Amino acid sequence: MADILSNGGVNVLEQLKNGSAKFELVSVPVPSISTPNSQTCPPVFPGDYSHRFFARIAPSIAVNRGSAATKKVERYSVQRVTGDGRCLFRALVKGMALNKGIPLSPREEREDADDLRMAVKEVICENEEERRRYEAAIVAITVEESLKRYCQRIGRPDFWGGESELLVLSKLCKQPIIVYLPEHEHTRGGWGSGFIPIAEYGAEFSKGSIKRKPKKVVRLLYSGRNHYDLLI
Repeated sequence: MADILSNGGVNVLEQLKNGSAKFELVSVPVPSISTPNSQTCPPVFPGDYSHRFFARIAPSIAVNRGSAATKKVERYSVQRVTGDGRCLFRALVKGMALNKGIPLSPREEREDADDLRMAVKEVICENEEERRRYEAAIVAITVEESLKRYCQRIGRPDFWGGESELLVLSKLCKQPIIVYLPEHEHTRGGWGSGFIPIAEYGAEFSKGSIKRKPKKVVRLLYSGRNHYDLLI
């Protein structure tokens, strides 16, 4: 799934917003941090780069391997999710249903996953007033592509969800979500069997309030194979 999590799971938008992002200068264009398999960026100016510099978020910040949160190893069981392009949405509906003690048939899981995807489409693409409530998601989307192009793609059932959709759905469903990496992926070749939290969404909904009950967290496992599974 092409998303900001593919760079190691750090919410780059939050870094830029709160001023914690650090930059480094390089003498040649570099690939986008959110698309690690992309080729070197095309030159913005013709000619050589001998007297030009380009800025990128420093790798140590983009991956954030040294933060206190990412050092905590947790243990869960993995529930595999079908990898048909819906895996983020499938894992999310599966987790929310399990938290309520509701079993889902394969057909219900697929249909509910599509409903979540279309709910994001409705909020972002079809309701300008609602869209204003999801500024962070809009920024995440338009960093990679135009909003028009995004709205064309999200209508397809094989659309890959990621950072933008988690920003929307955590708020829309009032659902706390934590995304993890396998320990062995996070430590670059290590052999640990645990899981390390790398991003959190909708944390306020896990606490509850006078008007609402606290909700159980849905824990998603993101792997380097661009796939989401569920942790329980």
